[in-house]
Amino acid sequence: MITVEKNNESKHIVVYRKIHQSLIEKLENQGYKVTQFEPINSNNIQEFYEAIKTANGIIGSVFKIDENVLSKAPFLECVSAISVGYDNYNLAVLNDRKIPLMHTPNVLNDSMADIMMGLMISVARKLVYCDKRTRNGEWNGALDKSWFGLEVHHKKVGIIGMGRIGEVLAKRCRMGFDMEVAYYSRSRHLKVEELYDAKHQDLDTILSTSDFICVILPGSPETKHFFSFDQFSKMKNSAIFINAGRGMTVDEIALINALETGKIAGAGLDVFEKEPLNKDSKLLTLDNIVLLPHIGTSTIETQHLMSECAVNNLISALNGNLEKNCVNASIIKK
Repeated sequence: MITVEKNNESKHIVVYRKIHQSLIEKLENQGYKVTQFEPINSNNIQEFYEAIKTANGIIGSVFKIDENVLSKAPFLECVSAISVGYDNYNLAVLNDRKIPLMHTPNVLNDSMADIMMGLMISVARKLVYCDKRTRNGEWNGALDKSWFGLEVHHKKVGIIGMGRIGEVLAKRCRMGFDMEVAYYSRSRHLKVEELYDAKHQDLDTILSTSDFICVILPGSPETKHFFSFDQFSKMKNSAIFINAGRGMTVDEIALINALETGKIAGAGLDVFEKEPLNKDSKLLTLDNIVLLPHIGTSTIETQHLMSECAVNNLISALNGNLEKNCVNASIIKK
């Protein structure tokens, strides 16, 4: 233990997002020198570039860690993302340099499942739409059918991308709302099938028979515009489409067309092709969609858990332990 502390004294950690002071102190108590940016902006970007010249590890999120940034960090030994996704990191360069990329799966599963469940209910029951009309003074007595929504309970949900978050969502749908659960995935998940009576089905079957389509796909060249005109054309007219995975998986022009023409009943999005959402996006003009600013993990509790996980990941990686939460462990160990 003493040896590790002595080695750590010369290591420099750059944190490029605000995290709780107790986590900064945890790094300092391990013997690391810590430089923090809260967050990176046009005023401090040059200071950040200067800081990473001597950095052995970096922790943060949102800011793009591309080839240009990595080229300025010759002593880098570990990158720790405060996120489960790693779209903002140049994995090819990290692999070439044998630099571990750590991430924070599992700690956000419940929060993500909650936001998807919330979108399902909000869209189906027209909560945002009815709130807007109520505030506008349109509630003047008995409600006509334009205020009516659709039920959520006892409906069929099709989960596209059955991973950790999908499993937790399936639990909420089946155990909390008595829903029929189906999922599309490259491999079967027997635990989910056994616990929640979920059915592994082909994509076309799920699209044509589900009342809710919930997308939790990762971002990759293979999943870009996974949902476009053809997929929306196969859905029920009463279907509700939910995406909280990656914005790039949905062709927004095709989605807008489906919503405008009544091909589907509604949608709920927490992610978009371009973020922040353009202020002139046609999505903003539609009443049958609920839009959120990528807040799937934006709770005080989950953000702290993710930051804590990222700090622990960094400490483990710098001590040579890549057994948990390392994206490219198989490459590093070669």
